[in-house]
Amino acid sequence: MEWTAWAGMAAGLLISVVTAPVGVSGAVFLLPFHLSVLGVPSPAVTPTNLLFNVVAGPGALWRYRHDGALRGGLARRLVAGTLPGVVLGAAIRVFALPGPGAFRLLLAVLLLPLGVWLCVRTLAPARHRPLVDAEPSPAVLTVLAVGVGVVGGIYGIGGGSLLGPVLAARGLPMARVAPAALSATFATSLVGAAAYALLSLAASGHVAPDWWLGLACGMGGLVGGYLGARLQPRLPERALRLLLGVLAGGVGAMYGLQALA
Repeated sequence: MEWTAWAGMAAGLLISVVTAPVGVSGAVFLLPFHLSVLGVPSPAVTPTNLLFNVVAGPGALWRYRHDGALRGGLARRLVAGTLPGVVLGAAIRVFALPGPGAFRLLLAVLLLPLGVWLCVRTLAPARHRPLVDAEPSPAVLTVLAVGVGVVGGIYGIGGGSLLGPVLAARGLPMARVAPAALSATFATSLVGAAAYALLSLAASGHVAPDWWLGLACGMGGLVGGYLGARLQPRLPERALRLLLGVLAGGVGAMYGLQALA
């Protein structure tokens, strides 16, 4: 096994341990590692990340199902909205955003505000937070899921890292948000990776996923996701949210500076 596969497996494991408890597969942080350290070409880096989600997802999902947390209709509604969105996002990524410069700028626009928002909301006193309904209406949830699916198809994250914070902001507990967001991530990543594989037959350049690297990272994420889901009841939610915010904001700022340079 090449060193890149070993490095990807280790990165997938470590990232998933931290992110699975809050409903994020870890692909949102693995993608910069693929771009900057492993040198995965663009746009093949996006389907490689989606392949990671497909392989890594069952670890956390199995644990959440074992604990009884994976139940209710929230996951089904999220999947129904994100599936068509991820196909559209894949087409946009291949034919409209192939260049690495535009891709880095997109990373900055997505991650920097998300990271700042997570940190501010985590550090804000609870008494200053507005009271909101626990769950959006079915129509709002569908529109949100479709939009997140498009972004996830472009970015290669499956959408869970965006759905999770939005649903948490509505007042849903993380024990409910995490399994639903990871379910949507797994389903959309499966469809998205297949869409990229088909688009690679009609598009030039590096469009198909790096199968070997995606599988290696996914195997690490499979173990890390299971461990993270098992640790969720024992970990302080506030510290995890703050860590995610700092990582997202830092990665977004780094790629924003690179895009401007």
